[in-house]
Amino acid sequence: MRLITIVLVSLLVLIQYPLWLGKGGWLRVWDMEHQVEIAHNKVQQLKDRNTKLASEVSDLKEGTDAVEERARFELGMLKKGEVFIQVLDTPAQLSP
Repeated sequence: MRLITIVLVSLLVLIQYPLWLGKGGWLRVWDMEHQVEIAHNKVQQLKDRNTKLASEVSDLKEGTDAVEERARFELGMLKKGEVFIQVLDTPAQLSP
């Protein structure tokens, strides 16, 4: 009776091995699902970035407001008749 139990338990272990650790086992499936989730998140981030860039390109092609804004903030350009005033934040009181 003891021999039959040992044989059945060892067969059960041999049957379970491919299920858990084999090529299509649960651990590998879980790992692949995790990789797919990471890839989906990356794709979504890239889609959002592409949408923002497409809208920016559209703004630059269609209107002058976006070009003017970029010229002001990135290049420091001014229109005729405008005066540039730079406001500096006052630093914290210096201790003597």
